[in-house]
Amino acid sequence: MSVHKEVKRVTTHVLSEMKLRGEKISMLTAYDYSMGRLVDEAGIDVILVGDSASNVMAGHETTLPITLDQMIYHGKSVVKAVNRALVVVDLPFGTYQGDSKEALISSIRIMKETHADAVKMEGGKEVIQSVERILSAGIPVMGHLGLMPQSIHKYGTYTVRAKQDAEAEKLIEDARLLEEAGCFAIVLEKIPASLGERVAKELKIPVIGIGAGGGVDGQVLVIHDMLGITQEFSPRFLRRYHNLATEIKGAVGNYIQDVKSQDFPNEKEQY
Repeated sequence: MSVHKEVKRVTTHVLSEMKLRGEKISMLTAYDYSMGRLVDEAGIDVILVGDSASNVMAGHETTLPITLDQMIYHGKSVVKAVNRALVVVDLPFGTYQGDSKEALISSIRIMKETHADAVKMEGGKEVIQSVERILSAGIPVMGHLGLMPQSIHKYGTYTVRAKQDAEAEKLIEDARLLEEAGCFAIVLEKIPASLGERVAKELKIPVIGIGAGGGVDGQVLVIHDMLGITQEFSPRFLRRYHNLATEIKGAVGNYIQDVKSQDFPNEKEQY
């Protein structure tokens, strides 16, 4: 019997069990009540209230502009809908870097105001004090290494990370540091598959990939990308499971036509 089917509620401990049994972890983003409920009812293991809301919900080019208040709003909306999945909320840019006290205050606000299960933050050695301080308050932390979208201006590009030996070694070292500090899981974004597999084998905690190959312990995608709501974003790691953009536009087009032709509402649709 799979752990996935046995549990009524996914916890950080359940994810550890899944890794031990070799059972892959499924993770998707959600940002509002309606989508959160659908994704949870479908049986997803982890829901990430990602700072990708900055792109797909607010229309920004990067994840940098989204605020802590906005992340809390999205987190609250999703948590209200969820009965089973583990809900993780991203700490947005500027709420934890360089100041472990601010990182703790930000994380406490997220936990108190959203009732989520954990927070996620980008970075390794440079944020380790923040990670430790948040964990000391009993708040579970998910790490994030590889391509870190909050540091996009430092990279200057969204290309694959850690292709060179030096960056790969730093990533492995950072992953170990995050595990030792007490992170319950790590997301690896856009790195060579061989490196993703190596990190997953070396760590005891679950490693979730997004463009990190099939050798990791689970996968995460942005729901708007995976459902084909967004059309302009097509990285190699993205598999579109639907083309909702076309379907939604078609439905709206039919509605417009029915309103204009006075077909809607018909006799049965009136009081």
